[in-house]
Amino acid sequence: MRRFEGQVVVVTGAGRGIGRATAERFGAEGAQLALVSDQAEDLAQASEAMLAQGFELLAIQADISDPAQVERAVERTMERFGRIDVLVNNAGIAWEEPFLDIADANWQRIISVNLNGMFYMAQRVSRHMAKQRSGCILNMASTNGLVGEEKYAHYNASKGGVVLLTKTMALELGRYGIRVNAVCPGYIQTPMSEAIDDPEFVAAYAKDKIPLGRVGKTKDVAGVFAFLASEDAAFMTGECLVVDGGQLSS
Repeated sequence: MRRFEGQVVVVTGAGRGIGRATAERFGAEGAQLALVSDQAEDLAQASEAMLAQGFELLAIQADISDPAQVERAVERTMERFGRIDVLVNNAGIAWEEPFLDIADANWQRIISVNLNGMFYMAQRVSRHMAKQRSGCILNMASTNGLVGEEKYAHYNASKGGVVLLTKTMALELGRYGIRVNAVCPGYIQTPMSEAIDDPEFVAAYAKDKIPLGRVGKTKDVAGVFAFLASEDAAFMTGECLVVDGGQLSS
């Protein structure tokens, strides 16, 4: 399928994990890509691999928690492509930390990337989409934004904020033809999750907590992002789709 032929798709956190898988999915369906990441090595590797697949892309190193870097990333995308049709607001960070031990700097860092950064990207991109009278913004939330989990108070709070940010954006931006939805993954195997959990924990978690009996793959989330950006989801906005193998069903 070439559902996104002629469309420009910006993906943050595109150097690895869900972001890279999502960029590859959109590229395979014909999109022109703007890959945004603050990790230079990951970004270079992802860009090289996608260029080898024949994708048209622009690679931009930027920290989305810095409004000035966000402004420049959006400007560079507009200079190269002239429009933005889809923003996959994916970049995020997480680590375990008991609530009583969370340092102020750690709280601020997670909020600044996962919530503030998502706001900066969405606002700057949607200003251009409003002039086009069309666009689609997809925010990376989490099942942790819907239910609590111990040792992730800062991450949970950031993702809960993303859920309500998404719904409010949908209310305000619909009049400009902009749809805004979020994806709430459960346990997805990514480089970030692998840095936190050992294989034995992952296997036990899948067996005990996930009805489908496995943790998610990055392509499971990439496919949902592609669906939400497609014409098949043209009457969907303000939604937060859970992709968790059934974990929250009980």
